[in-house]
Amino acid sequence: MDIFDKIAKHMGPIGQHQKWSHGYFSFPKLEGEIAPHMNFRGKEHLVWSLNNYLGLANHPEVRKADEEAAAQFGMAYPMGARMMSGNSKYHEQLEQELAAFVGKPDAFLLNYGYQGMVSIIDTLVDRNDVVVYDGESHACIIDGLRLHMGKRFVYKHNDIESARKQLERAAKLVETTGGGILVITEGVFGMSGAQGKLKELVALKSEFNFRLLIDDAHGFGTMGKTGAGTHEAQDCIDGVDVYFGTFAKSMAGIGAFVASSEEVTNFLRYNMRSQTFAKALPMPMVIGLIKRLELLKSKPELREKLWDIATSLQEGLRERGFDLGVTNTMVTPVFLKGELLEATALTMDLRENYGIFCSIVVYPVIPKGMIELRLIPTAVHTREDVQRTLDAFSEVSAKLQSGYYRENKFAVA
Repeated sequence: MDIFDKIAKHMGPIGQHQKWSHGYFSFPKLEGEIAPHMNFRGKEHLVWSLNNYLGLANHPEVRKADEEAAAQFGMAYPMGARMMSGNSKYHEQLEQELAAFVGKPDAFLLNYGYQGMVSIIDTLVDRNDVVVYDGESHACIIDGLRLHMGKRFVYKHNDIESARKQLERAAKLVETTGGGILVITEGVFGMSGAQGKLKELVALKSEFNFRLLIDDAHGFGTMGKTGAGTHEAQDCIDGVDVYFGTFAKSMAGIGAFVASSEEVTNFLRYNMRSQTFAKALPMPMVIGLIKRLELLKSKPELREKLWDIATSLQEGLRERGFDLGVTNTMVTPVFLKGELLEATALTMDLRENYGIFCSIVVYPVIPKGMIELRLIPTAVHTREDVQRTLDAFSEVSAKLQSGYYRENKFAVA
């Protein structure tokens, strides 16, 4: 078979819908200033789909730092990979400040979050090592595990007894391979909003010899007393051996970092192929990230406002009978019962008639017969935005239960 013939017949679980979903449900264009209110297809919408948790995307001090750095250095500087010719004092300053903030001796900048986690896993473990990981781990973790040539065992999501059983299997196996065990979980699971059970996993170190890697993409900057992350929130900073955070969420930027001991961080610094053979982060982004981190640390009111909005949104939804699952973070999933056509009709009704833009999640990400509307509150949303959303969700939920979306078909113009 010609490889292109195969592609034409099997566009993939999401790609199979691209002919009717492209530009509306997939690859939509949100235009205007990054804010809770943006334009979609020429109309103003209240947006709950941006991971701009602390509202730093358009903070005036951030914009000024970005602009001045771009004017001074341009977008090309520094040229080359950091190991060869692309290092700078600003890259090193950001690493030192990040390490101190998350409670680790050293940190290493990464160009992208997704690529970074894939490469961390690939670098840390070899064919003799065993990985034990949470069953609802992010795709970047799964793709990193695909590169792992050794064994891997998955435990039921946030189930510590299941994790113990998989660690027992792993411990027996490494007796024969001579390798070690790496446990991987997330600080905040981005779809459900649940916190990973970091403290309970750390406690298992009294029974098993393993190292713990956490992906805290959603927790960095939002969780904990100072915003240092979910490991701070659960009082187990020292028990997390390798900490991974991204800049794409609370920092409203691009890139990521990994933090650990000096020895481990240096090992990653000199062995991560995705960084060794890639151009360094551009200087405007690095200097802009230094400013973002400064604001993250010096303005706790931003995090307080995020949690005020998240709490009022979640409490309001629960009071109206909505199922938010097990979220105990700012991530706000709303679960409804319905089929794919009902899900698309409901989402279009929200956008076209209520001016509310939020992400829709259906099978195969969640079970058939379920709809998830995923809301991301931010520090720049208002209580008025919350009330408007609560009223709209009550109305579309009533329509869904009455069968309105089965009988009334919506079509993308």
